[in-house]
Amino acid sequence: LQVIEVQEPGSLCLPAKKFYEAVREMEGELVIQSEGSEWVKIKSGKTSFRLACMSPDEFPRWPETKDALEFEMEPALLQDMITKTIFSAGEQETRYTLNSVLFHLKPPSELRLVSTDGHRLAAIKTNIGISVDTEIKAIVPKKAASELKSLLQKADSSVKIKVASNHMAFYIDSIVFLVMLIEGSYPNYEDVIPTENDRVLIADRESLIKVLKRVSIVSRERQNAVKFTLSSGLLHLSASSPEVGEAEDEIEVEYSADDFAIGFNAKYLIEAMSVMEEEKVSIKMKEPLSATVVEPVGNENYLAVVMPLRL
Repeated sequence: LQVIEVQEPGSLCLPAKKFYEAVREMEGELVIQSEGSEWVKIKSGKTSFRLACMSPDEFPRWPETKDALEFEMEPALLQDMITKTIFSAGEQETRYTLNSVLFHLKPPSELRLVSTDGHRLAAIKTNIGISVDTEIKAIVPKKAASELKSLLQKADSSVKIKVASNHMAFYIDSIVFLVMLIEGSYPNYEDVIPTENDRVLIADRESLIKVLKRVSIVSRERQNAVKFTLSSGLLHLSASSPEVGEAEDEIEVEYSADDFAIGFNAKYLIEAMSVMEEEKVSIKMKEPLSATVVEPVGNENYLAVVMPLRL
């Protein structure tokens, strides 16, 4: 922002949204004049606005970050990690800690981003290249994570990150993005990630997304419910709704376990697979109502967990 002239130094606390909306519609040079700390005048040509202000003393103080853990990341990597997790964050009024993306720092030098709404989960990890002595769980609000993702798209250099007890600060070029963390305990997500699912389906990722979109057309009003019926080398998909009708389809897959049937919310599977880049996807199942793991084949750093539907 180029300021042509400052006639008198001072501080103002402006109503950001109204100030932005006013300035956006104005043309030519702006003249901003304060009337004490309660009002501000904005002029451009024959256009003028007079907006009410707050006292600068009431503006929240910038928190101290001297004891914060500090590290750097490439903006594209952090943006990708948010993209691969934010879709499964909750939107609930009661379990507010789930309306977030968890930044989980684990010794010796690992950062995990995790989100869950209680029905599904997404988790991704990376090495941040510095020593992490103690475990830190920072619960970032979903809206803040979304804003951060947008800012990272325009970043030209590495992002410096500071993690303190009740806030995180992201230094993105000339911008400092401060996030106040959600207070509370995040669920122990590691306990719900299955490790012994022995019914493994491997499919072409894009083909499976397409067939799920087709079949779930008839069940969008019923939790997007789609039934998987598995046999050797074949996946049969079906969906039905008394009000709409029925749909069936099938694709060839890699599967050699016993014949098996399980139901899923197609939307959850589609969203988990849509953020992957790998050609093939692995779906690891145990029992019809047990948590299922969805992973890109060849990438051990990312996974999603989906709870099946009762058929």
